[in-house]
Order: sequence, then structure tokens, then C-alpha cells
Amino acid sequence: MVSMDDAVLARMEKGGKRYEVLVDPTLVDDFKENPDSINIDDFFVMDEVFHDAKGGERPTEEAIENTFATQDIIQITQIILEKGSIQLTTNQRKVMVEKMRQQIIHHIHSQAIDPKTKSPHPKTRIELALDECRYSVDPFKRLEDQVKDAVDKLKPLIPLSFESVKLAFKISGSTMGKVNQILRPYLKKEGWLEDGSWACVIECPGGMKGDLIGQVMQRSSDAEVKEM
Repeated sequence: MVSMDDAVLARMEKGGKRYEVLVDPTLVDDFKENPDSINIDDFFVMDEVFHDAKGGERPTEEAIENTFATQDIIQITQIILEKGSIQLTTNQRKVMVEKMRQQIIHHIHSQAIDPKTKSPHPKTRIELALDECRYSVDPFKRLEDQVKDAVDKLKPLIPLSFESVKLAFKISGSTMGKVNQILRPYLKKEGWLEDGSWACVIECPGGMKGDLIGQVMQRSSDAEVKEM
């Protein structure tokens, strides 16, 4: 279960009464799209409906049935999220907005490059550009959607390209296991060489090139790499 400190109130009013559930704010969007994809224990503080969650006041089963025509907490929560609203404290909103903002910055930094230098923009530059274009972060909107919106606003200020790069690695057999887990998500082809080395070709976002090479070299100092 999500902790009480991290949860937010999803609230709906009907017939002069409030109906509230305590949920994990980071999973609200995924729950709306597909409740079956969410582990209920991760989403709810407790799978109960309240009139007043802070005061512990609960509606009767009859009141719930009359209001929602079901006792199922999933269906009830869907209705509350569709017709009601999320209640955030000032501090909760501030924390969630900043967390999402940093995720947007990290995503752009790791996925995009400056087409002139072929290198990722420093996070500070992206952050300052977001401030300059006054991009408004929504703590509940999908990260992928916000990245797209942010990039559209950033492009007049800083050049961004989402090109991918291909890298060829030659790794000693003794360190292959340490490196494999890093490169596996981007692997295009691989094979063992006659000298016992492991060779592979990966394709990754341009902004990740430097970071991936750095991680590989930390684990296999004699690794060889070249861009294709």
C-alpha cells in the first residue's frame, strides 16, 4: 500500500456528500487509462471509500450503492477520478511538480542532442530554457506527452535533435557480464570473436552516447568503441 504521507485525496461530491479515496498520485494517469495495469496494493492507501478520509468517516454500503451503483472500489475510483478532482496540499503539488520537471529535463538531456555539436545539452541549459519559455508542468500528465509539449516550446530557444547513433563495442570476455546488462536494451547484434572477446552493435538515442560509453569503460577499462 502507498503510505499516507505520499497519498493524495481523490474527491467527488454528490447529493451534498463527499466521497473520497486515498491514492498514489504518480499512478493516477495510468489508472485512468487502464486500471488492470495497476497493482491495487500500490495504488490505494486502503481500498475503502470515505466521506472524510482525515476524520475516518465512512459512508454506509447503502449510500455507496445509491451513489455509485456498485461496491467495487475500482469502479468507484474510476467514477471519482472522472467526475471529481485530485486534492493536493501546496507542498504536495510543489514536490510533484518539481519531480516531474526534473524527469522532463532528464529525458530531454538523455534523448536529444544539439545537431551542431552532436552532444547533449547540459541539464542547466535545458532548465533555464524551460524557465524562459514558461513551460507549465502538470504533475498528473504523462511524462511522454509533457516531453513532447516541452520540446515544441524549447526548439525556438535551443536546437534539439532526437537522432539515434550506432556504436560498436569490443569487450573482453571476462568483463562481458558486467557490460552486457548496460548495453542489452539497445543491442542490435552480437557475437564472440576468435580471441574470446565479445563484440556488439547497439543503437541508442544520441544524448545517451556519452553516458553509455562512460558506464561501459568503468566496468571494462580496456573496452574498444567506435561510432558507426
